[in-house]
Amino acid sequence: MTYEYVPKLVRAAINNDKKNVESIALLMGRKLKKEAPDVAAEIMKILACSNTGTDVMRSIEMSPLPVDKETRSQLVKIEEPISLEEPILEESVMEELNHFLRERELIDRFLEEDIVPSNSILLHGRPGVGKTYIAKWLSYKLNMPIITLDLANSISSYLGRSGQNIKSIFQYAKEQNVILFLDEIDAIAKRRDDASDLGELKRLVNVLLKELEECPVTCVVIGATNHPELLDKAIWRRFDRNIEITMPEFEQRQQLIERGLRAYIKEIDEGIIKILVDGTNGVSAADLCKMCEHIKRKTIIYSEQSTAVLALKEYCEYAGLKTKEQKIAICKSLKENCGKISVKRISELTGIPTSSVDRYLKE
Repeated sequence: MTYEYVPKLVRAAINNDKKNVESIALLMGRKLKKEAPDVAAEIMKILACSNTGTDVMRSIEMSPLPVDKETRSQLVKIEEPISLEEPILEESVMEELNHFLRERELIDRFLEEDIVPSNSILLHGRPGVGKTYIAKWLSYKLNMPIITLDLANSISSYLGRSGQNIKSIFQYAKEQNVILFLDEIDAIAKRRDDASDLGELKRLVNVLLKELEECPVTCVVIGATNHPELLDKAIWRRFDRNIEITMPEFEQRQQLIERGLRAYIKEIDEGIIKILVDGTNGVSAADLCKMCEHIKRKTIIYSEQSTAVLALKEYCEYAGLKTKEQKIAICKSLKENCGKISVKRISELTGIPTSSVDRYLKE
């Protein structure tokens, strides 16, 4: 079976063993010729590009990535679209994103009617709310590779070179069927009235504004920033949609925890789930996902303990049970949310002695 070659291919790729990668890929291509001819043809096309010294991006009808003229470093990173679950966001935000996707699907109809469809989104919000995930999900939904600005290679200390790099990146995006993702856009789009910034950075903003303005409707641009207050005012006007991604509310937190824990959710009392959701107000989606991953790992490490105990312990580590007030609050919350839960069970879940639990519940 073809899938038997996958571990070998992964090992060869991680070891940077190009020769072995090519030989395994060739075997897979031959094996897939009957059951998946399109996949086999694509593998052979990639190998043909590699063997002739041609950039492998040619295999998906894309030009080689733009590079800095002096250092020859790539100015962007590219990711092909992969299947992603729909992000868990406020209903109004999902409506905006789905509206954008619908416009992209109907782009030909818009152009026939002489209507300009949306082609750019500026996402802003605190770290961990899901801006990068949204960009990659849009890449998947639109079936378009996503190229991400590499700040380290794009921004140069040499006069004028940063502007040239930005122009090269936009020129590439205009010519290819890709999404241009300007992550941390505040690094190249700071307010021009900031007296502390050098003239070179202000010129860079002018270049960016011009490139955004001249982007054709066929080119999709997504910007993201954790610091919207730093952006030049004119940048906001260059994006068709400005969407604030907020911290998850109760409903979104519950969905994130249920998705994050997957099958393990069935092993946790509903009351404890409610405590997890209630107690994580102000926590980002990324941190909630991390908390769920920690819980799942601990169920493997400490298999003798119940998932409910481990889930609550992980939450307690996050929330902290340092003060008497915090201990009282968690004991009362368990009593309130878990029906006829006993003092002994609360002690098991929290690690607080039964005598203390009994006393806290009476206070």
